[in-house]
Amino acid sequence: MADTAKPKGGTARGTASRRRSRKDTALSNEKPETLLDYYRQMLFIRRFEERTGQAYTQARIGGYCHLNLGEEATVVGLMDALQERDYLFTNYRDHGYAIGKGMDPKRVMAELYGRVDGVSKGWGGSMHMYDTETRMLGGYGIVGGQLPLATGAALAVTYRGGDEVVMCQMGDGTTNIGAWHESLNIAKLWNLPVVFVVINNFTGMGTTVEMSSAEPELYKRGAAFRIEGERVDGRDVLAVRDTATRLVERAREEQTPFLLEAWSYRQKGHSVVDPAKYRSEEQRDEARSEENDPIALFDAKLAKAGILTDELREEIAASVKAEVVEAADFAENSPKPDVSTLFDYTYATPVPNESRRMPADPVFAE
Repeated sequence: MADTAKPKGGTARGTASRRRSRKDTALSNEKPETLLDYYRQMLFIRRFEERTGQAYTQARIGGYCHLNLGEEATVVGLMDALQERDYLFTNYRDHGYAIGKGMDPKRVMAELYGRVDGVSKGWGGSMHMYDTETRMLGGYGIVGGQLPLATGAALAVTYRGGDEVVMCQMGDGTTNIGAWHESLNIAKLWNLPVVFVVINNFTGMGTTVEMSSAEPELYKRGAAFRIEGERVDGRDVLAVRDTATRLVERAREEQTPFLLEAWSYRQKGHSVVDPAKYRSEEQRDEARSEENDPIALFDAKLAKAGILTDELREEIAASVKAEVVEAADFAENSPKPDVSTLFDYTYATPVPNESRRMPADPVFAE
């Protein structure tokens, strides 16, 4: 087991002891255009999510909505580690991952708006991004609902003799449910090519990891199943990319599962409507500080190396803003799905005696 970003001190119950050390990843072996592309991707996800939050408060987006704010470096690093042929399963905090896996941002925004041009034709919404072409197979609203399915997908890969890898992303709270233990056990027992990724933002909804997990160092929790685990600083896009790439390729070559814990700070509440009153003012400031903002950290790093100039920063910011506006306009102008299509995608294939009763319809026909 490896810990590439070990916490200072003992437990992380207090704000001060939550602070993590940061080791800068060298830029000397990186192409400037690659670094700038990472920066742009991270900034795009940030602005996309901010626009999503705005649209939610304007009632353009309904239902539940969870944002990737503060998680941008982790998203970009993880997605860069995957090949196009690899599969991805995520939890409901899935917008950035959907875009990073290759979905058109306009169609992602249209799905958020519940419009027919969305990736799930407007019927999935925020928590259910899905696209077989990019092999992003959900977006799952049930905590841990993606783990058995990701494990099953890895079994299918093995059964067919393929060389694809499945990545299964989840939040820290998922490590305490039954599907976690069942999925990791089967994955190791049957030697399946799946990388389980825990995004640790220190709080499962409103409860700290230390208050809910007997072993709060989550990368160690695969040990019961003899699954090798590592922890990485989720604020560092290069560290995430390098660690994830190594584990993904090992899973591909060795045909065995791995566990990766990436920690970062959730800048706002659990969902768009969560005021996060369970946090102290000091904790809120810590989560939103430049010291823990992955984009601010990477910006400063690139600027110091002479890669990101003021002019280039403004150019990228303007380009990102224009693309996000274009996505929002596309969603706004996309038609709403017809009510008659409500049951069209309940099942993948026709099911005998399937109920298509609308809410106002009588239970029994007269």
